[in-house]
Order: sequence, then structure tokens, then C-alpha cells
Amino acid sequence: MRPVIPKRGEKDFEPAAGGGSGLQVHVLDRARAAMFDALKADRAISSKSASYGIWCPQISRVHVTIARGIHFSVMGHSAARSTSIDNGSTKLQKRLELLPEEALYLIERGALFCWMDIQTDLTGLDDIEGAPMSVQQAFAEIIGKEDLTLEKYQVFAYLRRLGYVITRADPPSPSYPVPPPRLGSDGAPLSFYQRLSSIFSLFTTSVLRFWRGSFNWWRPLRISRWIHHDKSYGKVFKSLRVIPAGHSVAPYSSRATPVAPSSPYKIFYNMYKPSTNFRKTAPPQPDFQIVVINARTAFVPSLYELTELFNVLPEIPPPLPRKRGAPSIVQPSPATVASPVHTSTFRHIFSWLLPSSTPQPVSSQPRPHPFAALKAGKKNIVIASVDSGNISFFRFSQGAFEEWPTL
Repeated sequence: MRPVIPKRGEKDFEPAAGGGSGLQVHVLDRARAAMFDALKADRAISSKSASYGIWCPQISRVHVTIARGIHFSVMGHSAARSTSIDNGSTKLQKRLELLPEEALYLIERGALFCWMDIQTDLTGLDDIEGAPMSVQQAFAEIIGKEDLTLEKYQVFAYLRRLGYVITRADPPSPSYPVPPPRLGSDGAPLSFYQRLSSIFSLFTTSVLRFWRGSFNWWRPLRISRWIHHDKSYGKVFKSLRVIPAGHSVAPYSSRATPVAPSSPYKIFYNMYKPSTNFRKTAPPQPDFQIVVINARTAFVPSLYELTELFNVLPEIPPPLPRKRGAPSIVQPSPATVASPVHTSTFRHIFSWLLPSSTPQPVSSQPRPHPFAALKAGKKNIVIASVDSGNISFFRFSQGAFEEWPTL
């Protein structure tokens, strides 16, 4: 008999203090019985679409001997294992393996028949006797291996059912594919003029600091008679900030290690959107990174724990503004076109001495909206809180208010 999931709707009555009527009790019992009937029904699967594998508890992996279906386009990885051959020697041979959460997900869906490996020299399914593992036996054998908890598996299964691609953030083995490192603004090589400009800028900053003397808290803004041409609104507001701001300043803590080594706030999963062009042999940079916690035992993350998470995350560019029509093309002035690169570099180096009389070129690219950029944040982390099977997702972002002086 094929299971039929009952349709649920809104209740047409309120629960009474002394108990409902006979009709209400009958309706509730019938709905409850329909749910139990759906759970008790046998789930059938075609043998032509089922995959077969062997659970190896020594390495906490499932060796897939026959792979069928579309699940293996985003699940599983290739690993080289030593295999014995006929003459008694061994050789390295690549094979398809599944992580514990991937194997348990396919077993629960009925897409994988998995047998228990009780020997160490099995080469295939022909050497195994008996029936495959049941779902209950798979949960008992797999949960707890490779840092996999029940909460982490529930988050993995929930996101996989929604179509997301989930991988491990920390590779459990050297053969596990990882995304390439993301190069930020510091990873791009500097040109000769940029290096020369940075050296002269550092030199002029130190000279001006020695010339002006120590910083006076009661007079944070000093306008010199010689350097008064660059006092724009942005520079004036920046000079009025006497308290250090920004996430580059580490939060103060009286303890030497504010974050305990046993903190549950560690990145565990990389998540990709369904629309991402994902290749499991060369995964791209993840769209989100997920921390999984147990809501019954973990507390709200502290500032130090969030800082530790943000320190390992790369910065993301601000969101692009909405296109409200064809952008107007701004024609550059003749002075801007005629100015060579060496002149602009020379002016950038000695900007503290020369007045800025040359008009700057106006970019046709629209500036990002400050409120959208603050809402998106420079760094994002998703925390999945599991409370007895109920999963809630919280996104924490690191904003940068000090980079928007016009707000």
C-alpha cells in the first residue's frame, strides 16, 4: 500500500477546558491515525535507481560500489585507498566515498543500500552476506563519527531537501576537495607607482605628526595655514572622531583568552545556492558559511566569539545599486584626458603640499547605497540553532559605520 500524506488545515474549533465534543475527538483521532498510517507504510524504491555501498567504520566512510541517480553530482568525493590484488600485494586505487552525513541522508531517503563492513579486506558486495543496514542501525552507527552530531545532520538534511549544496568547511581528509583561497584587496600585487606612493605617504604622515606635536583631545581639529586646501567635510568629520572606531580595533577583555577552546561557535558547513555553478571536484567560494549549535546547551554568542568568527571570513563587496534606467554617460573634461599617469601619481604623492585645483574625473558607475551596504555587512555568518529538531537560522553581519561619514 502506497503511503498517503494527509493534508492538514486550520482548526475549526478551540480546545475546550473540559474536553471537546464527541465529533471533535473523532476528527482529531482520525487525523492522528492518518499520520501514523503514513509513517507505518513501507517505502518502496526501484532497484534500477538505487545505489549500493559499504560502511567502513575504520575510516568513517561509505565506499560506493554502484552509484546511480543525480545525488552524486554534488555529493561524494574521490579518495585513493590501498586495495589488495590477486598476488597478495596492494595498490592504490581511487574510489567514490561518502561522508557520514551524506551516506545517512541517502539511506534515509531510500536511495542507498548500505552494508556493514565487518572485515578489513572486502573488495565488493559479493563478499558481504546478510541484509543492508536499516535506517535505525545507520543512525546508531554513523551519528558521532567525524564530529557529526544529530543537530548537524538535521541541518544538513534540511538544507539538502531544499536544494542547497552542503560541504564541509574543514576538510576531513587530504583528498577532500576545498574551495580555492579568496584573494582580498591585500592579495593583488601593487604596481611600482603604488609602492612609491605608499612609501612617500608614510614618510609625509610621520613628518606631519612630528611637526604638529602630540594629539590634543580638547582640540582634535587643527587647521594649518599651510595645509588648509584639503579640509573637506569628510576630512573634518574624520578628524572629529577622537574615539577609535571600526572592527580593526580588538575588543577589550580582562582575560587572556576570552573565547574558550570548547566554544561551539565553529564554522562547520559551506553552503551554496541551487543556482550556483557547482563542481564537486573544484568547488567555488561558498555563498554562506554555517555554524551549527544545540539551543539547549549553547548560549547566545558573545562579542569575542563573533569576532573570532569574523576574523576568518573574507570581506564581501557591497551590493550593487538597483538599475533605475539607462545610466548617463559623463564626458570627461579635456584636462582630465590630457593628464598622464605620472602627473596623477605625482599629485597623489604630494597631495599634502599641492592644492587640488584639477577637477577629478566623475565615474559613471553609480555608488552603492549606504543603507543597503550596512544591512548586507562586510562579513556574514549564519548560525543554525537546533532545538529538539526545530531549526532556526540567524544571520550575523559585521557592519562598517565608520566608512560612511556622510550618514
